[in-house]
Amino acid sequence: MSAYLEKLFSLENKVALITGAAGGIGRALAEALYHAGAHVALSDINTDALAEIKEGLGDRASVFKLDMVDFDSFDAVVEGVSKISGRIDILVNCAGINKREGFVDVEESTYDKIMNINLKGAFFLSQAVAPYMKAQQGGSIINIGSHTTGAALGGVSVYGASKSGLMSLTRSMAVEWAKYNVRANCLSPGHIKTELTVPTWAHPERSKYLLDRIALNRPGFPEDLIGLIILLASDASSYISGQEFRIDGGFLAGGQPWPYDTKF
Repeated sequence: MSAYLEKLFSLENKVALITGAAGGIGRALAEALYHAGAHVALSDINTDALAEIKEGLGDRASVFKLDMVDFDSFDAVVEGVSKISGRIDILVNCAGINKREGFVDVEESTYDKIMNINLKGAFFLSQAVAPYMKAQQGGSIINIGSHTTGAALGGVSVYGASKSGLMSLTRSMAVEWAKYNVRANCLSPGHIKTELTVPTWAHPERSKYLLDRIALNRPGFPEDLIGLIILLASDASSYISGQEFRIDGGFLAGGQPWPYDTKF
């Protein structure tokens, strides 16, 4: 069994570039890809955090400073990653920011910052990676979406628009680059508990609102995403492209049921 699963899901000899690797979700995904055998190129603007993550992993991890709004730097970073072993097999667009405020309260500078990092940055970084995947005739791009691509919440208008745009880009990548055996999919987490979302889960009204609507009746955690990231990065998903996968504990399925009669 172990040999069979290793053959199916192993990322040995593959190179993965992951943005936002210093964050809670990004770190968990990077560690998962590493332990599945990949050389992981950790990228983020917070290089101190990346150095600490690399120290906990080992020689198959590299650190690259990447500012997602410095679009002119993308080519140099991608070229540096490609020199690890002459290829880039996996790109995980995980970097993202948010600011919770009402629709009419959003200033143009906030709108531009969220869109530039979450959508424009992912667009042009994917554009920079694509020629390498074309040359090697294969690759997997995994965009990290959001619950907000399927359901709106108050105070996340710009964030939701950026993530919905990212899902649309996923389909475009899948259609245009399929002839080079490059696949693109979107992994959309539900309400995941990280350092950034502690205020939400500590809020008595917001946490109750969420738990009432999550069928599994608990927050998600970054570790809940690692099975799917390995699937989408590996050859086990060689015929999967252009899809969105939700890890939301059953939120969009209907959440907690109303009272009903049952023998179970």
